[in-house]
Amino acid sequence: MRVIVLGAGLLGVTSAYYLQQLGHEVTVIDRQATPAAETSFANGGQISVSHAEPWANPSAPLKVLQWLGKEDAPLLFRIRADMRQWLWGLQFLRECTPARTRHNIEQIVRLGTYSREMLQQLRRDTGLNYDQRTQGILHFYTTQKEFDGALAPAEQMRALGCERLVISADEAIKIEPALAHIRPQLAGATYTAEDESGDANRFARELVKLAEAAGVKFLMSHTVTALREAGGSIDHVEATDNEGRFQRIRGDAFVLAMGSLSPLYAAPLGIRLPIYPAKGYSVTLPVKDASKAHQVSLTDDEYKLVFSRYTSESGDRLRIAGTAELNGYDRDLNRVRCEAIVRRVEELFPGAGDTERAQFWTGLRPATPSNVPLIGKTKLPNLFLNTGHGTLGWTHACGSGKSIARIVSGLAPEVDFAFAGMPAPAPRAVQPALG
Repeated sequence: MRVIVLGAGLLGVTSAYYLQQLGHEVTVIDRQATPAAETSFANGGQISVSHAEPWANPSAPLKVLQWLGKEDAPLLFRIRADMRQWLWGLQFLRECTPARTRHNIEQIVRLGTYSREMLQQLRRDTGLNYDQRTQGILHFYTTQKEFDGALAPAEQMRALGCERLVISADEAIKIEPALAHIRPQLAGATYTAEDESGDANRFARELVKLAEAAGVKFLMSHTVTALREAGGSIDHVEATDNEGRFQRIRGDAFVLAMGSLSPLYAAPLGIRLPIYPAKGYSVTLPVKDASKAHQVSLTDDEYKLVFSRYTSESGDRLRIAGTAELNGYDRDLNRVRCEAIVRRVEELFPGAGDTERAQFWTGLRPATPSNVPLIGKTKLPNLFLNTGHGTLGWTHACGSGKSIARIVSGLAPEVDFAFAGMPAPAPRAVQPALG
C-alpha cells in the first residue's frame, strides 16, 4: 500500500520505518526542515518504563490546586477561556481515581516494556548510535511523603514485569555517587536497571537516514493544510511547501502522528481526540566538572524533572527536562520556569554544569488525560492514529511505531494494549470510542 505518515517526529519516523519494513511504499510529511524538530528536539532523553505513574493520580488534584498561579510549579494549569482545556481538565480529574490510575499504569508499562525491547532490537539490527546509555534510571526522593507515595506504584510495576526496585538512600548513592551531596535530604529511591537514556533527536535523524536508504520518501518543509475525505475514507492530504506551492498527496492509508496538532486535523473529520498541549521545558548544560555530574539517568519525582547525560565528540552535556504548563498552543519560553530548573540542578549538583552556557528549550507535548496514548484505528477505515504520548513519546516510540505498522497491515499487534478502535484484551481495558 501507499501509506502517508503525517508528522516526522519520533512517532512518525518510527511508524515510517516499520511500515517500510512490512513492504509498504511510505511518504512522510512534516512542516519542519528536519525530523524531530519540535516535541522531541530537546526532550529529557529517557527510555523510562519506570516512569509509568500518570500525572492523573489520587494525589494530583490537591497538588494542582496548590500549584495554581505559581510560575515555577511542576504542573501548572494556566486557566484560559478555552473549552478544550476545561473538558480535558474534567477528564483528567476522572482519571485520578485509584482504579483508573492502576489501569493506566498497566497500559503504560505494557507498552513501555515492549517498546524498550523493540528499541534494543533495532539497535542490535542496525548499529544505531544516539549517545545512548544503558545504566538504568534512578528515581530519587527528597521528602518522605513523596517516597512513601512511590511505593505502591513501584510494587504494581514490578508485578507487571518492570523491575523498579525500592532501595535506600545509601544504595542510591552507590549507584550514582553524585547524589552524595544531598545525602541528608534523600528519603529513598527506586532503581530500574533495564531503563536507558539517549538523544532522541539524534536517534530520529539517524533512523531517517536508514529509512530513506530503504526507500521512504520524506517531504520536509511541507505544511499539511487539510485531510480530505471522500466516500467515507481519506482521499488525499493537502499541503504547501516552503515556497507556498500547493500539493495534493494521495495514498491508500494515512497515519496521523502530528503530536499536539493531531486533534486540530482530526476535528474537521468528526473525530474528537482527547489531546491537549502540555508545554514542557528543558535545559542543556555543558559539563563543567565531570566529578560532580551524574552518570546515571535520574528522575526527581517531586519536581517532575528528568536528568540525562550525553557523551559525544563535541563533549559531555547534561539535559534536564520536565514540568508541564497547560496554556493552549502558546510556545513562548517562560524564563521563570527555565531558571527554576537551573536552580534545582544547582541544589542537587552544584558546579556540575556550566550554567553560564545554558541552552533553554520549550515544546508542546501531546497529553491525554490518562497519559495513555492513542494508537490504532479511527472511524474512517484508512485513517490511523499514533499520537497522544505526552512525556513518554521517546519511551514508547519504537513499540508504537511497530504496532501501528502492523495494524495498518492488517496484522495483530504484538503487545497487550488498549489500542484505539480495536477489540480490547479485557473488559476493563476498553478505550473510549473516538469520533
